[in-house]
Amino acid sequence: MRTVQASVATLVASVVEPMGYELVGVEQVSPGGRGAVLRVYIDHARGITLEDCETVSRQLSSVLDVEDPIAGEYDLEVSSPGLDRPLFDLTHFQRFSGSRANIRLGSKLDGRRRFSGTLAGIDGRNVLLDTDEGRVSLPFDSIDSARLEPEF
Repeated sequence: MRTVQASVATLVASVVEPMGYELVGVEQVSPGGRGAVLRVYIDHARGITLEDCETVSRQLSSVLDVEDPIAGEYDLEVSSPGLDRPLFDLTHFQRFSGSRANIRLGSKLDGRRRFSGTLAGIDGRNVLLDTDEGRVSLPFDSIDSARLEPEF
């Protein structure tokens, strides 16, 4: 998973969760060769508005400026998980069991890296996915990214 150091995620959680939001996940990416982006996904039972993202961004920026847990320059993005919600930890795969998802592995498993299907829960540290070819067991530690497929 394209997650950040545990200390950064813990710091972000210490700001976001007391504000009443669920921290869905944190990732650090370098899109298109540009500078780094620290992406923070938040959620709330009533949904997320632009104002929620702005409020969390202001509070989080202040803490990150003081603590300075990331070397170098980066942009901070705070957003809702969206319809194609990213899945960051094993509890997410269990929680969204029965939903369709797209999963990309960091290395090939049985000759492929990309899998699509219906989440069927977890088995230890493996994610179970029902595909057109049958059920596959994907090692959680091999997952590079995973997102739900939007349902309309």
